[in-house]
This record gives sequence, structure tokens and C-alpha cells, in this order.
Amino acid sequence: MTMCVRALTFDLDYARWLAEHQRLINDLRSAVNSRVGETELRILVDGVMLHYSEIFRLKNIAAKSDVFHIFSGMWKFPAERCFMWLGGFRSSDVLKMLGNQIEPLTEQQLMGIYNLQQSSQQAEDALSQGMEALQQSLADLLRQQTLQQLQRILTTRQAARVILAINDYKSRLRALSSLW
Repeated sequence: MTMCVRALTFDLDYARWLAEHQRLINDLRSAVNSRVGETELRILVDGVMLHYSEIFRLKNIAAKSDVFHIFSGMWKFPAERCFMWLGGFRSSDVLKMLGNQIEPLTEQQLMGIYNLQQSSQQAEDALSQGMEALQQSLADLLRQQTLQQLQRILTTRQAARVILAINDYKSRLRALSSLW
């Protein structure tokens, strides 16, 4: 399979992933707004987390065949590319914007998020210094680990709000792209 065909295959997979992601986000938003039970909400949060794992897996596979296509972000919307860091969001940026997005946090949760933000920032700085030598899968691993650690720190409802905040951030970038 040529690199062009592999890139097109990834682009199609990403479009399907994005459509399914929007459906999952709509379900999650509806559940958060309707104050469903903890068990139902956990199922939805776990589903979104699993869905994120799928895009990380797809990008890892695509990077092995055409790392430049993934690294360039040509599969993203134009405004997303302007704010892109190694093919996605900066974990520390997401952690900084959480403040008003989730229910009041306990002191332990605040410390956990602060420590996670600090370690994410340090890891991002280290990755940025040697960015040209890194493969896409390393950055996705950091994003995936950050999401997983955040899920362990927060309540299910708080984790759901974080997922919605991340989605809203990315949706605004896509909306900005449509204006270009």
C-alpha cells in the first residue's frame, strides 16, 4: 500500500472516529445535564475513554507507515493545526482550563491535579526540546496517560465534565476553521 493510500485510509478512519466521538459526547453531555446515576455515567465515561484509546491506536498505526502525515496534522481542521502540539492537545493546557468546568474539588483533588499538571508540563517541555526526533506514538501515550490519571483523581461526574471541556475546546477550534 502506498503512503498516499495509507494517509487517505487514516483520514477516512479519523472522519469516522470523529463522527462517533461526537455521538458519544452528545450522549455524555445529555447524561451530565440530566443528572443520571453514577453507574450509567461511569459507563459513558469509560466508553469515551475507550474511544480516545482507539484514535491513539489508529494514529500509532498510521505513524508507522507515514509519520509525516500524522505529524503534519493535515488530517485536522486548519485552526486545529495552528494550535497543535505533536498531533493533539497539550495535556497541561487542558489541566489549566479545568477550573470552572467541574464541580468543586476537594483539597486532595486540587493537589492531585496540580501535581499532574506540573509533571505533564515537565514531560511536555522534555518532548518539545527533542520534538523532531520523537514519534507520534510517544506524545499520544502522554495524552492517554494524562486522561487515565485524571479519571482516577476525579469523580465520574467530574471526569465527564473534563471530557466535555476537552471536546468543547476542540470543537471551538474546528468551528474557527470553518471561518477560514
